[in-house]
Amino acid sequence: MTLPQSQIREYDRQAIDSAETATATFGIGCFWGPDAQFGAMEGAVRTRVGYAGGTKIDPTYHALGDHTEVFQIEFDPDTISYRDLLDRVFHSHNPQHQTRKTQYQNIVFAATEAQRAVLDELLTTPGLTADGIGTRIEQLSRFYPAEDYHQKYKLRSVSSFMDPFEAAGYSDDELRESPIAAKLNGYAAGHDVAVAEELPTPDRGTA
Repeated sequence: MTLPQSQIREYDRQAIDSAETATATFGIGCFWGPDAQFGAMEGAVRTRVGYAGGTKIDPTYHALGDHTEVFQIEFDPDTISYRDLLDRVFHSHNPQHQTRKTQYQNIVFAATEAQRAVLDELLTTPGLTADGIGTRIEQLSRFYPAEDYHQKYKLRSVSSFMDPFEAAGYSDDELRESPIAAKLNGYAAGHDVAVAEELPTPDRGTA
């Protein structure tokens, strides 16, 4: 079974527009895994990985400065809430522990007053306070997208899934922002996705 390029374009064409989504930004270790994990979630529309939380201007993977690897998820708030995402984040790592290496630290960003209010409510849970946990709690100032080869990393390792994007003429930016690429990235990593019945079985042995 192959994935036709027309299916790729049609899925993305029908996806909810960015103007109707909300965006959340988190860091929980190397960004490849969470990018796939959260992109597979129902309600996730787009994902991207990058760098945030530091002061260096225009960081890169090899010149990261004091930034942390993070991922962004654009989500449909009518399907999944910011609180749902926070619950998943806090269950995906130990909030009482923090790695010493800034690049891979656990960090939860609040981009809006509404997100901060939800986060503050969550932190009233026994054992969770902004000052009493290892996880960094910060206001998002700026997100820097990572290099193209980091975007949809799991998907890029499956040539049978990448071929239709190339045939459809997707640029690196379009791949990064593609809703179906977010799902396929999660699927290639072994996560269940809502569109799995429409997708072929990935040949993970093909690079």
